[in-house]
Amino acid sequence: MKLLGAVLLAASLLGTAARGEQSPWPDDPLRTCFFQMLGGVDGEFCRGDLEIIYPELGDVGCTYIPKCHQYRWRISREWGSPRVRYPQAEKSKKYVLVLVDPDAPSRANPRNRFWRHWLVTDIPGADLRTGDVKGLVLTDYVRPTPPPRSGYHRYQLRLYEQPAHEAIALSPEERVSLGAWAMESFVEQFRLGSPVASTQFLTKYYED
Repeated sequence: MKLLGAVLLAASLLGTAARGEQSPWPDDPLRTCFFQMLGGVDGEFCRGDLEIIYPELGDVGCTYIPKCHQYRWRISREWGSPRVRYPQAEKSKKYVLVLVDPDAPSRANPRNRFWRHWLVTDIPGADLRTGDVKGLVLTDYVRPTPPPRSGYHRYQLRLYEQPAHEAIALSPEERVSLGAWAMESFVEQFRLGSPVASTQFLTKYYED
């Protein structure tokens, strides 16, 4: 479906150019942009139809962010927090959303795993069904910013069902730093269990 979407998007752009209308990307209006799906172990991480939606790109779950149209630059420097949609969310329940980079500073040497990029609790299921994330923000959204020459980084989004009447908080030590976060201990401490859904996208420094 994502590949089909990329092809349809390219066709739409070509049609726009043929009609003499302004392209959304005036710097390179006729360039076809293809999205490569994740495979192997990286692809297996994506479970449960969880969508992470950025402007123009749409759902980037289980894909590499392409360099064309400055997408890697824009996701690192321009765009704010994405919409997150989970159609299977139960309206009467609340959820916890976690976005981390397990490859800090690089996948080959992840000594700062996990780098916390977003943490929101008490998200109503009804909001997740529409992609409107509202809840208690424990960590504000931090854009994906892989260091130069560090290769591709995984940005992993996990969605947990929040236990009823469970007040979730970061410790003072956790609030001080985003890096080297003991995510598994956090999940265990608040009895979150396994994610009900998960997805990820891969990107790297925009000039690499």
